Amino acid sequence: MRPATATAAAVTTLIGVGAATIAAGRYASDAALRPRPGRPLPGEPRLTVHATAAGQVTLTRHLASLRPGTYGLQGPDVHAVVGPVLDDVPHSADTVVRRLESVSLGILDRGSRVRLTPQLHTGTPATALGLDHEDMDIQGELGEMPAWFVPATRATWVIAVHGLGTTRAHTLNVMGFLHGLRLPVLAPAYRGDPGAPRPADGLGHLGDSEWRDLDAAIRHAVRHGADRVILYGWSTGASMALHAAANSGLRDRITGLVLDSPVLDWETTLRALATARRTPAPLLPLAVRAAQGRTGVHPDRIAEAADAGGLRVPTLLLHGPDDHLAPWQGSRELAARRPELVTLHTVAEAPHGAMWNADPHRYEEALRRFLTPLL
Repeated sequence: MRPATATAAAVTTLIGVGAATIAAGRYASDAALRPRPGRPLPGEPRLTVHATAAGQVTLTRHLASLRPGTYGLQGPDVHAVVGPVLDDVPHSADTVVRRLESVSLGILDRGSRVRLTPQLHTGTPATALGLDHEDMDIQGELGEMPAWFVPATRATWVIAVHGLGTTRAHTLNVMGFLHGLRLPVLAPAYRGDPGAPRPADGLGHLGDSEWRDLDAAIRHAVRHGADRVILYGWSTGASMALHAAANSGLRDRITGLVLDSPVLDWETTLRALATARRTPAPLLPLAVRAAQGRTGVHPDRIAEAADAGGLRVPTLLLHGPDDHLAPWQGSRELAARRPELVTLHTVAEAPHGAMWNADPHRYEEALRRFLTPLL
């Protein structure tokens, strides 16, 4: 082969490899960052309904179906709520029987394919919990975002923000408890959610840009009568709360943070999401680089927002060792560095975003002890 021809062939090969590498990186980053609100998180196993009876449902035996606590059960056109495992009910070795609390959507038939979700409820505060509420719009930087507001008598408002794999309906899990403390609750959607504006790149940023929508919700609350606010976030919603507490122009109105399964390490969570969506391991470094380049996310900003030295208000962390999307090591370190401000409530056998589900009573008691001095 002549030198010029060989050089051209080599350049063409390098261009082809480069293009394939870029495409692989985009594929891997899409697997992690394409928002899928209201759908179970990647890696959550699909279970088969083997039988139903009065107050019980029989599911495929799996570590997921054996989890303690109360969960939503979600499938195509069906949503139900299941309670504890019923060990004393006869069943085959490859199945698990759980208490069936309710079916709020569709019909739970034999053969239905379902997944567990931390989101217990469908509908609104009124239809799901019987709570009077107002539907309102909050003006954010990308446009109007729908929100629920459940009024109460206190001047301290809770702004509750969902995270990965759920919608604002996830906040309904604790809304009745918060209402019982007479705390007004504002539960906004944010960019990428149903009814809210889509981000220009169509990607989720794990809280790095979404926090500005929470900032808009804080401004809305203050304009409409909130003297103080407590930010309550799950998953990326917890990251948004940390960003807002560090950077909001109204951060002096923030008097407390409740952080459930917080995403404190952007790269670790991104890798976990990509892995759960079956991204090959060799593509994971490409996924990180491609995601950062496509979204403009700055991991250092996330680290700064979660820095223990910057915390100024009491903070409750609710996290545990079985969260594989946002490992709890960061929460443990945060609590250890600021014990005078940070309380860690450890929850075992709970996946990401499901700390309440694993043990609602203990969770709400921890929440009560934390919130009472702030009321």
